[in-house]
Amino acid sequence: MAHVFIIGATGGVGQRLIPLLQDRGHAVSGLHRKPEQADDLRAKGVTPVAGDLMQMDEAAMTAALKGADVVVFSAGAAGSGQDRATVIDGDGPIKMLAAARANGIRRLLVVSVFPEAGRTKDLGAAFEHYMTQKKRADVAIAASDLDWVLLRPGTLKDDDGDGHVTLGRAIAYGDVARGHVAGVLAELVETPAIRQEALELTDGTTPVPQAVAAMVR
Repeated sequence: MAHVFIIGATGGVGQRLIPLLQDRGHAVSGLHRKPEQADDLRAKGVTPVAGDLMQMDEAAMTAALKGADVVVFSAGAAGSGQDRATVIDGDGPIKMLAAARANGIRRLLVVSVFPEAGRTKDLGAAFEHYMTQKKRADVAIAASDLDWVLLRPGTLKDDDGDGHVTLGRAIAYGDVARGHVAGVLAELVETPAIRQEALELTDGTTPVPQAVAAMVR
């Protein structure tokens, strides 16, 4: 079983991912910013690690990830400003990449964004900046020789989903439940044969385990 470190453990995807990993016997650690979040994570059986992505440098990230086998990055600025998007969505995965290298961690699962997100709407400069930062991080991750997967969900819905998805290297744009994102991540943790892939995800008709298994080359 693996020791999985979640960056974004207190978010909508991370909170759903935790029990899925634990049910499979994995140990879970999670980054948190607020002191009170430590108690919440500990109550769920997660080892809390204090850290603010807005403040952490590579050395702090390296210390946080020590002992992990797999790192999941599911954090996001969530429309809280361009400066935060730059640091969290852009710099965050890049610092994680450097910290993983320093710790000898090869397996990185990064929640990115569907390339077509918002393309039919005028969502303004802040959203375009967010998309640019996500792409910047994706490029850095994809240029590495580690066992990364970029998971690109469609428009996130705050529900658990019915366990059926569409997953592929290029699929039609659509909505996706946060529970489905968590479910796919949990399967990816246990499917190391899927590596150096960018996968797009929406709600669909294929059971999550079957959809992930179909991505093994």
